[in-house]
Amino acid sequence: MYKKTLFCLFLIGFLSLTSAQKKEITLEEIWSGTFRTERLDVLRSMKNGKQYTILNFNRGDGTSSLDKYDYGTQQKVETVVSSSAEIPNFTSYEFSVDESKIILATDVEPIFRRSQLGVYYVYDVSSKGITKISDNKIQEPALSPDGSKVAFVWDNNLYIFEISSKTTKQITKDGSYGTIINGVTDWVYEEEFGFVKAFAWNSDGTKIAFMRFDETQVPHFSMDVYGEDLYPFQYEFKYPKAGEENAKVELKMYDIASGTTKEVNLGDAYYIPRIKWMNNPDLLSVQTLNRHQNQLKLLAVNAIDNSVITLMEEKDEAYVDITDNLTFLADDSFIWTSEADGHNHIYWYGNDGKLKNQVTQGEWEVTAYYGYDTKKKMVYYQSTENGSINRDVYSVRINGKSKKRLTQKTGTNAADFSADYTYFINTFSSATTPYQFTLNEASTGKELKLIKDNSVLDSKLETYQLSPKEFSTISINGNDLNMYMVKPTDFDESKEYPLFMFQYSGPGSQQVANRWFSANDYWHQMLASQGYLVVCVDGRGTGLKGRDFKKVTQKELGKYEVEDQIAAAKKLSELPYVDENRTGIWGWSYGGFMSTNCLLKGNDVFEMGIAVAPVTSWRFYDTIYTERYMQTPQENPSGYDENSPFNYPELLKGKYLVVHGSGDDNVHVQNTMRMIEALVQANKDFDWAIYPDRNHGIYGGNTRLHLFTKMTNFIKENL
Repeated sequence: MYKKTLFCLFLIGFLSLTSAQKKEITLEEIWSGTFRTERLDVLRSMKNGKQYTILNFNRGDGTSSLDKYDYGTQQKVETVVSSSAEIPNFTSYEFSVDESKIILATDVEPIFRRSQLGVYYVYDVSSKGITKISDNKIQEPALSPDGSKVAFVWDNNLYIFEISSKTTKQITKDGSYGTIINGVTDWVYEEEFGFVKAFAWNSDGTKIAFMRFDETQVPHFSMDVYGEDLYPFQYEFKYPKAGEENAKVELKMYDIASGTTKEVNLGDAYYIPRIKWMNNPDLLSVQTLNRHQNQLKLLAVNAIDNSVITLMEEKDEAYVDITDNLTFLADDSFIWTSEADGHNHIYWYGNDGKLKNQVTQGEWEVTAYYGYDTKKKMVYYQSTENGSINRDVYSVRINGKSKKRLTQKTGTNAADFSADYTYFINTFSSATTPYQFTLNEASTGKELKLIKDNSVLDSKLETYQLSPKEFSTISINGNDLNMYMVKPTDFDESKEYPLFMFQYSGPGSQQVANRWFSANDYWHQMLASQGYLVVCVDGRGTGLKGRDFKKVTQKELGKYEVEDQIAAAKKLSELPYVDENRTGIWGWSYGGFMSTNCLLKGNDVFEMGIAVAPVTSWRFYDTIYTERYMQTPQENPSGYDENSPFNYPELLKGKYLVVHGSGDDNVHVQNTMRMIEALVQANKDFDWAIYPDRNHGIYGGNTRLHLFTKMTNFIKENL
């Protein structure tokens, strides 16, 4: 017994010494790229199913190349095209349907989160010829199916460029900034429906369907841009806040041969979140939503006469999610995903819109649909069947039988399938394993080859002080909530530690996941090595635990989520190694809204809070996101105001830091300014920082380093 005690004391001492000898992560390293992971960038399978392409960047000289690899041998077959004097460094590529041409993007500049302007070239794979599409910076170029033409948007108008003659035809002429947009989306569609390109070629290249936005009546928002000139200027754009006018959206059909454009009558459609051509070149699918977004229709448009029929309709008491999973099979029957049975699953419908089969079912969520192998009648997908914090890849017959788990490592698995479904490249990571890329057999899941494994990063991290994420659940308000905890590297259960909570908490989101580190995780590791206990809890309203768990927050954003974080903090404070008088919380965007509310409504629990780019009233946020969960302020005023933190600044007791970028086009700095004014009038002490001209991500140059240095110092001083 005596010898065993001596050995335990020796082991504890040895482990402490070993930990002390390891380096502590620094903020400079986090934001300098020291822990950057190697990836397979912009991977696309070739139509032959035998090869795939990767966009490779040479960080040494800044050049780029599009390289082709063989699936079976994993050897590089050829460099398809590389940057040169004729083609500057390109950052993205897109093949034509027949793979005869490639569009290359150069000199790209962002507009908003997803939209960008750029100089684009067409590369002819056979002749190796290079053609610039336009001398102007354009948006969203798309090759026709045969690779002979390119449709694109410039200055809110749609154009077609013919490659052989190098001639350009203007299709629309009414586009103008702030009023009419043709072929690309407005700000709110881009941000909340997640797409920019609002036009599409049909399968034989004879027609283009496109959307027209009339945002004349949409209120405009302005931001001061400080820049480096003597006088600032105002940047104005149309931004519909909750309850205000949205753009009026129309669907148009352009006929290539006749050069005529006709409007398609979609009846009472309020939103058009997706358009997609079927395999039949005369049939276009259109998804429409009502303003509350709880009634979705899938329409079929006959492009010959523009007649419209309803294929199917889906309703929900809360809202219906929009995805990109709609896939038309050879006969134009289609795959669809839905939460109709309480969990997100795959459904197969006939081309007449009648249900043929629910392909997957169970108390778990389908998180990605990968495709359908017509020869084997096999559907491939990703799901949470192995636990809501994990992801695995599965196959199942379209009749719902012969389901097979194709990945075996516990963590987050994602797949890129070859065009003929012979292989898939699996991307795996976990909380302890950086990204690994392997070649796998699609029929069995068998791992055939290791492609890349980030072993260099793994070895480097062995020299740093790291603490494992300990995954568990915590019973709060009648639910078992997913949680992870990162303990100090020299953790001693007999000591007390300050508790620092992180969360996002937005509808359908997930932070507690068994996947590799983000930049926030490295920062949390740094804090843990300095003696902080870092915890994240996914409360009610977050995703991947069923429809009811996610949608319980409907019309009450910030109520149940806040209750869960406060209750979790109280329960964690009962642990013997938690100092109940030193509890902090932080978050960004929705997480900033949450951390502010928690600090105020949980002022007997939290001593400190940090809010980065927070929403402080949903009245200030956009129509599509906000009304999806809250309806309009006119319909639900109490839902908006009872959880808007600037309405109760007098509740502030703890230390509060609020941070915002003045150029945030998403969550406007207005949110923070109103919070500041409320706190000033309540005579409350707080800290704040505004980063000039920075957007919602608050980055550029040393900005992120400065921000996280400020937050770190605030924690050290106040927790």
